Amino acid sequence: MSDTPAIHCDQFLPHPPAAVWKALTDPDLHARWWAAGDVRPVVGHRFTLDMGPWGVQPCEVLAADPERLLRYSFAEGSLDTTITWRLEPEGTGTRLFLTHEGFDLDSPGRAALDGMGEGWPHVLAHLAKTLDEVPPGR
Repeated sequence: MSDTPAIHCDQFLPHPPAAVWKALTDPDLHARWWAAGDVRPVVGHRFTLDMGPWGVQPCEVLAADPERLLRYSFAEGSLDTTITWRLEPEGTGTRLFLTHEGFDLDSPGRAALDGMGEGWPHVLAHLAKTLDEVPPGR
């Protein structure tokens, strides 16, 4: 954890960790619930996420533990933040924890912190809806 401001969200998803992991790491599924990009759970893998009006954001995978943890840098060169997805089995589903940290409040980071703080719950709702629509085993 850093001393800079961070966004923390958690959401229960009534899907097993394998399904949630696939939604986080499969480029086709990822594009359905958040942003298009060649995300892969391989440490050192560099990819971009197309954030529409906010442009294409460069990222790099920093940690990947299948069905447990995915961490990547986000918006390298502009926001320079880190997004961490942590999955914990809970009953027949998954508790998904999101931490978005590293915001520099003396840069565009203040507006990003405010906007993403409000936006992440909507993104997680899209993830939940996508998981509900994807047939098991897809």
